Amino acid sequence: MTEMETETHAQPLPARRSLPLDSTAELLTRITAQLGSQLSHVRLNGSRKPMPPTDIPDAARPTLVAVAHGSRDPRALRTVTALLDLVREVRPGLDVRLGHIEIDEPALPDTLAALAAGRAVLVPLLLSRGFHVKQDIPAAVAAAPRLRARTAKPLGPHPLLVEALYERLVEAGWQDDPRARRSGGVVLAGAGSRDPESAADTRRTAEMLSERLGGVPVIPAYASAAAPTVPDALRALAARGRHRTAIASYFTAPGRFATQCAGYARGVAAAPLGAHPAVARLVLHRYDQALAAAPFGALRRELATA
Repeated sequence: MTEMETETHAQPLPARRSLPLDSTAELLTRITAQLGSQLSHVRLNGSRKPMPPTDIPDAARPTLVAVAHGSRDPRALRTVTALLDLVREVRPGLDVRLGHIEIDEPALPDTLAALAAGRAVLVPLLLSRGFHVKQDIPAAVAAAPRLRARTAKPLGPHPLLVEALYERLVEAGWQDDPRARRSGGVVLAGAGSRDPESAADTRRTAEMLSERLGGVPVIPAYASAAAPTVPDALRALAARGRHRTAIASYFTAPGRFATQCAGYARGVAAAPLGAHPAVARLVLHRYDQALAAAPFGALRRELATA
């Protein structure tokens, strides 16, 4: 999660440096992401879910409102802005706007008010279910009754986040090799929440990251509101003989909690997820999911009158 609490119709991303397929775990993670993308369009009874109509230009689709938490750290706004620039590169015709729950401008109510009686899909830049997703965002939508809006799922858990976490670890110096798998350990450091569903989401991300790392233990830990703390998680890894430790920053952008968690590192401390192409792709995936949740005919009529 960020200090901000916190598949697919996405078009191809711009060319970027990609890590080699140097492990079975990486290959399996990418296969899992592709399968998850396809299965997301299938109901439990095997029938296919309705898809957003592809003959509607992006400019006529509902506005994508990215909902960030906000931070007093000026790097947070710069990072979120850069992430949304990536989103716009992938979908250049789509109206993409930003709204904050706290602190930073533009505030979410102001962003929604500017859309007046338009249509919007709110995509939380949050990494799990929690108070902001369940209370703050619905309250902001309710306060804009003329706006026809729906809210997407939070970003996590999802294999695309795991890929971004993995690459941030490698960028920070993590050596994905047999020695790390024998003696290494990772703390997945997030903001924390009292909501048990938030903790369940973070645990699932930790499990997927462990798989991505070839079985290296990954312990979720938190800066506030939940246990264990990051120092407790590091001690737990040491007690298991895991002395080559790293901290994976489960934050969308820099902020007080992200900096605090990184300060506990005894070795590698990864950067927050930030403006990563996989995160940009996931933002669009959540947007597409929310559109696909409506019956095809109803969605077509809604878009046709935009």
